[in-house]
Amino acid sequence: MPKNIQNLLLRYTTLIMFVVLVLVFALLAPRFFGLENILNIIKQASFVGIVAVGIIFVLLTAGIDLSVGAVMYLAPLIAGFAMRSWGIGVFPALLICLLAGLVMGAINAFFIVRLNIIPFIVTLSSLFAFRGAGTFLTQSTQFDFPQRMLEFGQTRLLGIAMPFIVFVIVVALAYVVLKQTPFGRQIYAIGNDPEVARKAGLPVKRTLASVYIISSVCAALGGFILISQIGRLDQSFGEGREFDVIAAAVLGGTSLFGGVGGALAAVIGSVFIQTVNNGLIFANINLYLQPIVQAG
Repeated sequence: MPKNIQNLLLRYTTLIMFVVLVLVFALLAPRFFGLENILNIIKQASFVGIVAVGIIFVLLTAGIDLSVGAVMYLAPLIAGFAMRSWGIGVFPALLICLLAGLVMGAINAFFIVRLNIIPFIVTLSSLFAFRGAGTFLTQSTQFDFPQRMLEFGQTRLLGIAMPFIVFVIVVALAYVVLKQTPFGRQIYAIGNDPEVARKAGLPVKRTLASVYIISSVCAALGGFILISQIGRLDQSFGEGREFDVIAAAVLGGTSLFGGVGGALAAVIGSVFIQTVNNGLIFANINLYLQPIVQAG
């Protein structure tokens, strides 16, 4: 096979796999290819995509954030308590949720940047700490959000679902930041070679702290958007989502070794994963075999 064709296939492997999967699922279950289901896939991919956008900032610096699932759980929970205790509306609650995510990201950043502890250890520890705090607040019971939360999640603007609108806004902002700003260029420079970036006078520590804060804020937003669709939160909420999010970022073309990737990777990867999950259901694959197929 000619070298240029091999390079082309490697470059677009994810897209080729996606097209093949869609065709296979369409043959196995004709209803899978319906417009309503396609829109549902995009809607369901939104919250994973929002969190993936944030973790892409971290991955671009060759870091890792394993705490995003726990942040998805704890930050909206804090906002939910504020809604029930103070009777505030959805948008003030959203601000509280984002602020909680910012604080959790700052905690991760402090240990990683100031104390020089490796990100894997820090974010693994905060995963348990944040989830433990949420378990303490709920006493392991289901937490129901006010009805106005569901109403927000079901809102449509010009016929477009709110989760998708938020997803598009987040992706657009991230794209501009990464591609058009000095901060974005600094992230890529640090991911490619942190020592060279440091010698060039770039604010390496400040940039690294910022990406972990961005990751946690996006995780908080993603959790809030998901809860706005289901209206409640239980002990398992957000559990294991860090793996879905990292997988989405990597499938979309983001490197685990830093310096390669972009905001659009979150769109490609999250839609890919949700397409697989949705297709397996439509194809009536045995529930216990689905994780094996997903792993493949």
